[in-house]
Amino acid sequence: MTEPLEKRLEKAMAELQSAQEAVARTERELRTASFAALSSDRAVRATAGPQGELTGIDFLENKYRDMSPQELAASVLEAANAARLKMNRHVMKAMAPFTEPSSNVPELKGFEMDWERIFGPEVLREDDGDTARDAQAAPAWRDAIGEEGED
Repeated sequence: MTEPLEKRLEKAMAELQSAQEAVARTERELRTASFAALSSDRAVRATAGPQGELTGIDFLENKYRDMSPQELAASVLEAANAARLKMNRHVMKAMAPFTEPSSNVPELKGFEMDWERIFGPEVLREDDGDTARDAQAAPAWRDAIGEEGED
């Protein structure tokens, strides 16, 4: 026996109101979020704000004094991109519940998000968290400025 239309509509409206409140809470939280990341050489810490914008750069322990301009630029870009990626992944996790169908009201399917199109393909790669990188593995940009053509 199917549920009366009025009861289904009442459930759908309650679910919609609940979802709207959850979206508003999530938006408030995301507006104040920020994430920081270190470059692999630990010379630079960059902070990304709620829209992925760069909100801070810290040069740590005066390491920049011994770096070439290319090395410093590479460290800044690496840290900034890592902070932005953390922020993007946080947005994905925060918005994930709204992409899923409702368990109470099957007619509410949720919405599809093309995270790769929004944030780029790296956001979907496995998140290695903040674990330390293998000391032997140097970032690709280090190879470009490494042994070739250094004075």
